[in-house]
Amino acid sequence: MALTDLAIRRLKPSDKAYRTSDGGGLFIEVKPNGSKLWRMAYRFNGKQKLLSFGPYPEMPLARAREKRLEAKSLLTEGIDPMVHAKEVKERERREAEDSFGNIAEELLAKGAKEGLAEATLVKKRWLLSLMGQAFADRPIRDIAAPEILAQLREIEAKGNYETARKLRGFVGQVFRYAIATGRATSDPTYGLRGALIRPKTVHRAAFTNWDDFGGLVRAIWGYEAGSPETRIALKLLILLYSRPGELRLAKWGEFDLDKAIWTIPAERMKMRREHRKPLPKVAIKLLHELLELNNESDWVFPSALSPGMPISENTLNGALRRMGFTKDECSAHGFRASASSLLNESGKWSPDAIEAELAHMGADEVRRAYHRSLYWDERVQMADWWAKQILQNVEKRHA
Repeated sequence: MALTDLAIRRLKPSDKAYRTSDGGGLFIEVKPNGSKLWRMAYRFNGKQKLLSFGPYPEMPLARAREKRLEAKSLLTEGIDPMVHAKEVKERERREAEDSFGNIAEELLAKGAKEGLAEATLVKKRWLLSLMGQAFADRPIRDIAAPEILAQLREIEAKGNYETARKLRGFVGQVFRYAIATGRATSDPTYGLRGALIRPKTVHRAAFTNWDDFGGLVRAIWGYEAGSPETRIALKLLILLYSRPGELRLAKWGEFDLDKAIWTIPAERMKMRREHRKPLPKVAIKLLHELLELNNESDWVFPSALSPGMPISENTLNGALRRMGFTKDECSAHGFRASASSLLNESGKWSPDAIEAELAHMGADEVRRAYHRSLYWDERVQMADWWAKQILQNVEKRHA
């Protein structure tokens, strides 16, 4: 006699498990603890087998009967329903492991082990979030170029052309990694080249003549707002023209003030190689001032707002805006362009020494080693000369 939902709900547990049939091999098994499980008995190749469909009421009566019909249909085709169920489960497990999100996380973990900078990893995770949860859970083989383009178009519609371009690049990295590890056969982002709006190249604002740059120098040395860390950071950025992130995330262990050397670790360098910078006397003096203020912190520029963290990436540009400089006039990163232009313009220093000091990649490994050794003495002299020019411009503030 066929079961009904009312009859199933009325089934009470007993000391031993018992079964109540619905016909066609389908029955519900009532356990002593009160749980009710759907089973189906069948024969395959002369062997008696038992298939499980799940618990009631999570698996309702109507769905259990549908699964019985599916199992019988497989049997008529000579397929063992139990083997088929295991294959489906394994395929689903494999697809879940081969999802875009999982492979992307695997690629990021690989990058972290290889020494990829934390800031870069954060940016890549942010790009990953822009793909949306729907993409994250999808098997990577199922994601096609039009779907990716549609997602990129949404970002472009907000005017974020550069973000869309970078996202396409990151998605391509994930697909190429999947190809290398045998989980994808093609990179659909390759066909998207030329499909996106090309962003206009925007150079970071910078003063490239001494009149304007000297005004910036005097404004920074006369700046009295903000924390001492911010004020000194701006001065050191002028003197050392490192990338803002390299300075902002500096720790005291990187500085040898007796030898006048700052060694920036490879993981924080854009080119992923350690970089040494000579320190002029005025920079050492400023660092000693900071050391007196922050001798209990590993960070050279600890944040006053976030204990245990360095100052934020917006702090330096924010200070420049408070001084009255617009983003179209100068930026913290633009100090590098200013130094590069003015050092080259002076004619006193070889272009290769300037490039070496800026930590730009040379043409090859030989050229890079050449920069690190032969030009060190020239870079020390250049650092002292540059500091002298800065201080001369500071003195004009009092003239």
